[in-house]
Amino acid sequence: MSDLVLLERDGPVATLVLNDPERRNAMSHAMGERFRERVAELCSDESVRAVILTGAGRAFSGGGDLSMIGSRAAEAASGSEGAEEARRAIRDIMRGFYGLFLSIRDVPCPTIAAVGGHAVGAGLCLALACDLRIVAREARLALNFTRLGLHPGMGATWTLPRLVPAEVAAELLYTGRTIRGEEAPALGLARRALPAEEVLPAARALAAEIAAAAPRAVRGVKRALRRTEGASLEDQLLFEATEQAACFGTADVREGLRAAVEKRDPRFTGA
Repeated sequence: MSDLVLLERDGPVATLVLNDPERRNAMSHAMGERFRERVAELCSDESVRAVILTGAGRAFSGGGDLSMIGSRAAEAASGSEGAEEARRAIRDIMRGFYGLFLSIRDVPCPTIAAVGGHAVGAGLCLALACDLRIVAREARLALNFTRLGLHPGMGATWTLPRLVPAEVAAELLYTGRTIRGEEAPALGLARRALPAEEVLPAARALAAEIAAAAPRAVRGVKRALRRTEGASLEDQLLFEATEQAACFGTADVREGLRAAVEKRDPRFTGA
């Protein structure tokens, strides 16, 4: 198996690359474990002044691995441990899974998501967890959890309202609709939208500009900005994991997954 997360260095700038292009960089547990290892390397290296996160191939990330999501739904539906016990077990699994990728928030220097292709579901959540985002104009962006029959996860309900107006966040989360990358700056989802081939060079230029500033001061600014966030991410992540665990036992999540595989609109019944 190829390395699922690459780490490249150019002086004080590090680049993390989600590296499963054949599967649109689907976020699996194995990728998450490797991602956390790479982040730990960056956190322990004080010479790193800026980090770029991007995806190999045509997508930033298509989101959570559908086979993993399907297995959670099958576990919830089986009821072998009892419905409540199954939900608690899935909640704990999902909360742990979130933490693997949201470890990007532990990086003490600024992080830039270079979204050169589609970012969907948990994939967009990962980009939103970075400090800054540059997106491809033609990229499709979506927090499509409700389109799969799921409550949003991976910090979506905590991060999004801190980036965009409340009604924009509500609309995107309620509908799960897809937007084009060119819309992202106006909504507050990204700093800039560029042609796909310009995204990574622009991210590198921004990272170099950050790296040229005083590193201790920049790290201090990042800590200061984080202190303004107020509400507890831990509480919101547990709530999200609990809600996702409840969704996994529904017929709607199975319908949403089938529709995704069959590339059609889902027909939800509320069951």
